[in-house]
Amino acid sequence: MSRFLEHDEADDPILSLVNLIDLFLVVIGILLIVIVRNPLNPFSKQNVVVIENPGQADQRMLIKQGEELRRYEAGAEIGEGEGVKAGITYRLSDGRLIYVPEGASP
Repeated sequence: MSRFLEHDEADDPILSLVNLIDLFLVVIGILLIVIVRNPLNPFSKQNVVVIENPGQADQRMLIKQGEELRRYEAGAEIGEGEGVKAGITYRLSDGRLIYVPEGASP
């Protein structure tokens, strides 16, 4: 009768269930951390621009302004439109860009 009273904890199915629940809680915690650290997360109030594959033919741009998310894809066509030349942009040797408005004195 004593062998029925001695219960082996390794064979208890409830312990396996508790271990699975712990594992799911850890996975859910990791997923929440990933969502919060993502710059495009839906809970963020900041405006974000993400450029994928910059300078390549399949370049894409995601713009998040508040709760609105817009996606732009580069095409093979050159843009057209009406307008006037507003100025000139120069790239310095350190990579900075300087914009000089049209008609500005040096």
